[in-house]
Amino acid sequence: MAHIHKEFLIDNAPERVWEALRDVGAVHRRLVPGFVTDTRMETDTRTVTFANGVVVHELIVDIDDAARRVAYAVIGGSMTPKHHHASMQVLAAGEGRSRFVWTIDVAPDELAGPIDAMAEQGAHVMQETLKHHPGPHGPVDTSPQAAPPASRGPARASGPVGQQHR
Repeated sequence: MAHIHKEFLIDNAPERVWEALRDVGAVHRRLVPGFVTDTRMETDTRTVTFANGVVVHELIVDIDDAARRVAYAVIGGSMTPKHHHASMQVLAAGEGRSRFVWTIDVAPDELAGPIDAMAEQGAHVMQETLKHHPGPHGPVDTSPQAAPPASRGPARASGPVGQQHR
């Protein structure tokens, strides 16, 4: 079984990043716009359509507000691994900063390459999206005129750090 790990910093408060992550039915608007083109919820299962045409059905296993963690598993769609479990978590990383941790366990190993490539691309889009305050319909205007005084200034995210283990 392959293990994929992505971790990166975001210059945005963990509470704000969590607001976007926990909105599991709006991934295409709040977390990875353009990378994911549509998200549909049906009870505890979401159907995610990626820009590359891949469609997956994901069981939402857990949304843990206290830990700021979402866990999900791919259970069908155009990519059907034998096993897939993933979690995304937002941790505090100093004042006004967040550490985003994404782990994926997948089998068979042959799917690790394509899934790692998609996760790398998704991590990059998340960084760009979440470095701004994620509003209910995506990032809000963060220009100095629109920002509250405490949040004025440039917002930057560091580059993704990813590892894949087999």
